[in-house]
Amino acid sequence: MASLQTTLLILGASGDLSKRLLLPGLATLLDVKEDWEIQLVGAGVEDLSDAEWKQLVHDAFENAQASKNEEDEGATGETALSPRLQAVVDASSYRKADVTSPDDLTTLLGDCHFDPAIYFALPPAVTEKSCEQLAKLDLPAHTRLALEKPFGTDAASAEHLNDLLHSFLPESRIHRVDHFLGRSTVLNLLGLRFANRIIEPLLSSQHVERVDIVYDETLGLEGRARYYDKAGALVDMIQSHLLQVMAVVAMEAPASIDAEDLRTQKELVLRAVRPWGGDPLTAGKRARYTAGTVGDRSMPSYVDEDGVDPSLGTETLAQLKLEVANWRWAGVPFTLRSGKALGKQRREILITFKDSPHVPDGLTGAHKPDRLCIWIAPDEMQLELNVNGPGDPYTIDHTALEVTFNPGRLSAYGEVLAGVLEGDATLSVRGDSAVQGWKVVEPFLSLWRSGEAPLDDYAAGSGGPEDWDNVDS
Repeated sequence: MASLQTTLLILGASGDLSKRLLLPGLATLLDVKEDWEIQLVGAGVEDLSDAEWKQLVHDAFENAQASKNEEDEGATGETALSPRLQAVVDASSYRKADVTSPDDLTTLLGDCHFDPAIYFALPPAVTEKSCEQLAKLDLPAHTRLALEKPFGTDAASAEHLNDLLHSFLPESRIHRVDHFLGRSTVLNLLGLRFANRIIEPLLSSQHVERVDIVYDETLGLEGRARYYDKAGALVDMIQSHLLQVMAVVAMEAPASIDAEDLRTQKELVLRAVRPWGGDPLTAGKRARYTAGTVGDRSMPSYVDEDGVDPSLGTETLAQLKLEVANWRWAGVPFTLRSGKALGKQRREILITFKDSPHVPDGLTGAHKPDRLCIWIAPDEMQLELNVNGPGDPYTIDHTALEVTFNPGRLSAYGEVLAGVLEGDATLSVRGDSAVQGWKVVEPFLSLWRSGEAPLDDYAAGSGGPEDWDNVDS
């Protein structure tokens, strides 16, 4: 018998999230968990025939398998699906359904051969309406729910959604998905920090000058105006993802990496986060891209993109300067930044250490602060140090030690799905942390939405507004 038997029921299965991320992630998981029996059921508002659905799943699986083969062997070209993946495709099914209808939801649950993990690949408002109906149904004993970001639209709505979910399921079976926590680099932070005596004692205000967590993209809006123009960079990336990464960087050592131990330590960090200097007006910056060129691509101004409402004042670049007001980190600025249409892709955690308190007389040269740079993608780390130069041994030179992290066998969404399907909430966001994340950013959002904070401009393809302070990678 299979070690795990479960049904993955995807609501919104014909949408972009499912095709680009969920189904390829499932393919990487099936390749690793060969003894798991997973039934795939899809539902959506589109009319798809059985053949069209199976082709959609087949193509997503094929792309994932081809990418893996290319990484492993450098092979290119089309490859047939493995018998394992083909069997899941053949057994999968799709049903057109209104996921806010109790009758349609009952029918979908009846299609599930095993206890289901219900994945909401849907807009937040539709997800909430669907959960309101699920609360009234007699669900299978071990039903799990997986909800995509953003979780709510503010702290109050996140608390309301938590109350709704807890009215019919325990917290342990609710997975608030953050695929960043499934990235190999973020997972490797745990080993880097807590299995190395020479690193962990240095991560404190005694030795650290500043921490920068940056996720700059060269991509523009890419047809996402319907969602992005109402969210903006702060909600889309910082509230949803970078705060969670910061919590892993700053948290105290958990007793174990079990879900409760790990998530409790992250929550304690989020509770301690404050705007730098206590003033969200000076601690937060926002900007929006104007027309420019990114690489060889010409890009229009954000306000001229299809579907954008310029009157909303949506930012495409956000930067917050925060403090973790506790014993370990008090006085260390944490800068979280993310934006679109920038000239250089940066996905990194950069820890800058304080200058050496004393350099002996006679050692010359431009010694620089030691820095630990952890790239979120690709999965690499670099430690910059001062050493004796290659010529004059009394001249200081700056060098770097580099290492490539183990990329893991699963994609980020493969890791997330593994946790959802086997009921392990380690890589999901706990309910109180989902609320606390909103509480951290709400002082900034309130100012920005009122128009009290300036909205700067930057040309697409540039590094952002010239007068912004940010450490280079």
